[in-house]
Amino acid sequence: MWGEVHRKNSILRRLFDYISDGNLEWSPMDAVYDRIFFQEGDRDETYDLVAGVQNFKQKLVQYFPEEEKGIDQYIQAVFEVAQATKGFFSARAMPLWIGKIMQPFTGSKFLKYSDRTTYDVVSSFIKNKKLIGLLTSQYGDYGLPPKEGSFAIHALIAKHYFDGGAYPVGGSGQFVETIAPVIEKSGGKILVKAEVSEIVMENQKAIGVKLSNGDVIKAPCVVSDAGVINTIQKMLPLEAQKSSGLGEKLKKVRPSLAHICLYIGLKHTAKELNLPKTNYWIYPGYDHDEIIARYVKDPIAALPVTYISFPAAKDPSWETHHPGTATMEVIGFTPYEWFQKWENTAWQKRGDDYQEYKAQLTERLLQQVYRYVPQVKGKIDVAELSTPLSTKYFCNYDRGEIYGIDHTPERFREDWLRPQTPIKNLFLTGQDIVTDGIGGALFAGLLTASAILKKNVLGNVLQTRR
Repeated sequence: MWGEVHRKNSILRRLFDYISDGNLEWSPMDAVYDRIFFQEGDRDETYDLVAGVQNFKQKLVQYFPEEEKGIDQYIQAVFEVAQATKGFFSARAMPLWIGKIMQPFTGSKFLKYSDRTTYDVVSSFIKNKKLIGLLTSQYGDYGLPPKEGSFAIHALIAKHYFDGGAYPVGGSGQFVETIAPVIEKSGGKILVKAEVSEIVMENQKAIGVKLSNGDVIKAPCVVSDAGVINTIQKMLPLEAQKSSGLGEKLKKVRPSLAHICLYIGLKHTAKELNLPKTNYWIYPGYDHDEIIARYVKDPIAALPVTYISFPAAKDPSWETHHPGTATMEVIGFTPYEWFQKWENTAWQKRGDDYQEYKAQLTERLLQQVYRYVPQVKGKIDVAELSTPLSTKYFCNYDRGEIYGIDHTPERFREDWLRPQTPIKNLFLTGQDIVTDGIGGALFAGLLTASAILKKNVLGNVLQTRR
C-alpha cells in the first residue's frame, strides 16, 4: 500500500509519473485503509483508520470523544513535521558546509519533533492509553515501538496515509516494468546477476566498481543504493573506511528489526472469498513497547504484531492475469538472533530443525489468519514462510532488517546520512538517506540527483507534464 499516489498533483505521484513516463497506474483502496485489532482474550476491540483528514479525526473522536482537543493537537503536529521535512532534507542535498550553515533555518522545526520519541509527543497530547496505543499502532510501518522511534518518522507515515492508500495496477512488479524502459531510453543499462564486491578507489577517489566475477566498471561517479551498512562495511576498502571516517560513523547507527512473512496462495478469487482491500493490524494489547520486550524475552509469548494484507484484492487486474486465485501476506516481527545459528547454511539447505521452526511460526501466523479471515480455512493452496535469513539471502541485508537503519531520534542528527560522502565521486541514496519505504527511497534519489547535478531536480520534475 502506498499513500498520496492516487492524488495526481501530489509530489510523490508526480515523481512516479516522471520516472515511469506516466505508465505506472494506481488503484485506490477502500476508505478504511487500516483496521486495527486489539485482542482482549477471545474478543477484540476494533478501530478503523479512515481516509481523509476530517474523516480520520471524526472517527477518532467518535471512539474517544473526551480526547478531541488532543486529537486536534496530534494532527497539527503531524502536519508541522510534514511541512518542515522539505527544508530539512533539502539542506542535505547541499554541500556539507552550506548545509551546516542552513540547518538552523531549515532544520530546527523538524528537529524539534525528530529529537523526541513517538510516545513522548503523542502522550503529551493524549492521556487515554488505548488511544495512544491506537495512534502509535502504525509503528509496524517503520519498525520501532513508540518509546524508541522518532516522532518524525511516525508523523511522515501518518501524513502519508491521511488521504488513504493505493496499490499499483498489476502489482509491485510494475515498478520494474514501467521504470526500466525509461532508464534504458535515457541511456542507462540495467544489469542483473552483477554483484558488486568492491568500490574501486584511485587517489582517494571512487572511480568505479568491481563485480564479484572480477569485472571492473569505471564511472565518473558511483552511487550506492545498497544501504549505508552494506556500502561502507562490505564494499568500501578498509583503508577508505578509516581515512574517510565512515567506518567510525557507522557505529552510530544500527539495523532495523527483522521480520517473517507468510506468503499464502488461495484456490479461489478474492471476490469469492470476500477478501478486503483493507490492511489488518493485530496486537495483543495497547502497550507496544512492553509487548515487544516480553516477546523478545519469551518466544512463546503473544505475537507483538501481525499484519495481514490482501494483494490480489487490491489489484484490479489480478483476475485477468491469475484467474481463479488470490493471495495474502502475513507479516510478523522476530529478532534476528533467533535464526543466527543457521546463518552460515545455504538457502533451501538449512536443515530439518530450521524447517521445523519455520513450521511452528507458520502455524502461529495461520492461527491469526483463521481468527480474522476464517473464510480462507481449507482453501489455502500454498503457504511459504520467509525468515530474516531469506531477507539476508535475497536483499543482502546482513541481519535480515526490513527498513534499513533504525529511525531513532539520534538517526536524524547524523549529518553524514546525506547524498555526498567524504570520498570524492561516491554518493549515497536510498531509504537510509531519507526514510524507509519506496517513497523515502524515491525522494532520496531526487536529493542524490540534485547533489550530483548541482541543480534543483524537483523543479524539472514539477515542470514536466505527463
